[in-house]
Amino acid sequence: MNRRDFLRKTAYMGAGLAILPLLQAGRAEAAWQSGGLAGVSVRETHLAFGPLENRARTDAIVVHHIGDTNADVSAETVHAWHKANGWSGIGYHFVIRKDGTIERGRPMDTIGAHCYGENAHTVGVNIVGNFETAWPEDAQLDAAARLISAISANYGFAPQKNTVFGHRDFNATACPGRNLYGLLPDLIKQARAIYMGR
Repeated sequence: MNRRDFLRKTAYMGAGLAILPLLQAGRAEAAWQSGGLAGVSVRETHLAFGPLENRARTDAIVVHHIGDTNADVSAETVHAWHKANGWSGIGYHFVIRKDGTIERGRPMDTIGAHCYGENAHTVGVNIVGNFETAWPEDAQLDAAARLISAISANYGFAPQKNTVFGHRDFNATACPGRNLYGLLPDLIKQARAIYMGR
């Protein structure tokens, strides 16, 4: 190889290395946008986030409640609260409203900020309400079962007690509230029935 060919190949390699992060960013952005779930309608929120990172693996779902209020708060409201904490945006991937509407939170394939020590491999689902004192609506439970089934199918694991958890299973918290936590075995059973019927 003569000197001119060597320099030309070196320049091409340098250009390739400079372009590589841009290509990887494009792949990351594509993963953030891949939030479609078969059989589940999700209201898109189009929230603006700070820096986010894609999850390398997903093998579990963590169920939450709002906790401090039983009001029917939106994903946009939670997003504003979490931004005010200095986070990149809403830490949950999905929010389920009182009428059963499922709203997009953090992009589904990104690492959440919802369960300390477990964010890197889980999807966070928040069912709106304070379930220490109130009970979830039937529409919320039905939507949660369908969503948990769809997330499980998307990532290739079945809904069961070692893949669907309450926040308190990992951290010292009352979340998702004693009333919802007591319903988790039935919720998992319903999600599994939907999953098996796919």
